[in-house]
Amino acid sequence: MRTWLITGASRGFGTLIAEQALRAGDAVIATARNPQDITDRLGDHPNLLAVRLDVTREEDAHQAVAQGIKRFGRIDVLINNAGFGVLGAVEETSASETERLFATNVFGLLNVTRAVLPHMRAQRSGRVINISSIGGYQAYMGWGVYGSTKFAVEGISEALHQELAPLGIHATVVEPGFFRTDFLDEQSLIKTALVLPDYDETVGKMRTFAEAANHAQPGDPQKFAEAMLALVNAPNPPQRLALGSDTIARIEAKNRLVAQELAEWNELALSTDFKD
Repeated sequence: MRTWLITGASRGFGTLIAEQALRAGDAVIATARNPQDITDRLGDHPNLLAVRLDVTREEDAHQAVAQGIKRFGRIDVLINNAGFGVLGAVEETSASETERLFATNVFGLLNVTRAVLPHMRAQRSGRVINISSIGGYQAYMGWGVYGSTKFAVEGISEALHQELAPLGIHATVVEPGFFRTDFLDEQSLIKTALVLPDYDETVGKMRTFAEAANHAQPGDPQKFAEAMLALVNAPNPPQRLALGSDTIARIEAKNRLVAQELAEWNELALSTDFKD
């Protein structure tokens, strides 16, 4: 029996992943700001421990981990899932909106990871799975600041993959596209307080798209949760895992653009080295 610690487990991906882990016979430390929400969703289960965790509070992370270790003795899988989005132009996104976003999506992820890793290092095994986004691979209008938090998660995850592998711990960053969760609802997505008319043709259209796409996204959240179980079961997990047809299309398009620009600007790029 493995033990999972899942952040943001009161709804969305977090709840579905917890259900999959419990169904597989594993133990789950399910965390949220209000653990009662977890119990309301998942019910009572002998392998479930609902714990209060505000990821922006480092002391909360250590307390949640300590409670989980006391109950189950170990942590084998960390799912850094807690997070939210901000929709708005880069210029429209205020300092306070940006700071709040980074506090959860980046610094919160780091708080929980630092609390868990000493236990994984001691047992010389574990899986760290960081939920990013296609927005962490390619930025897009309206999602620039949100995407920047996921770009940070991508960089952290790549470094973790290299640092932890010799210790028997695997780190993977997962890049979902648009899945039919409540991510585009008001409880998960904040729209910037400032709206500038000059961005009507770009970010304005993205706001309209987001409203229309809500609960009509192409990705199936249940299949996402099943993919997380398959990832944890894989003997040789990847450094990154893209999920969703929209994600694959965006990654392939960006890779083609990067290759094209490298070729076009290759001569100038190579000209900047010292000459022997």
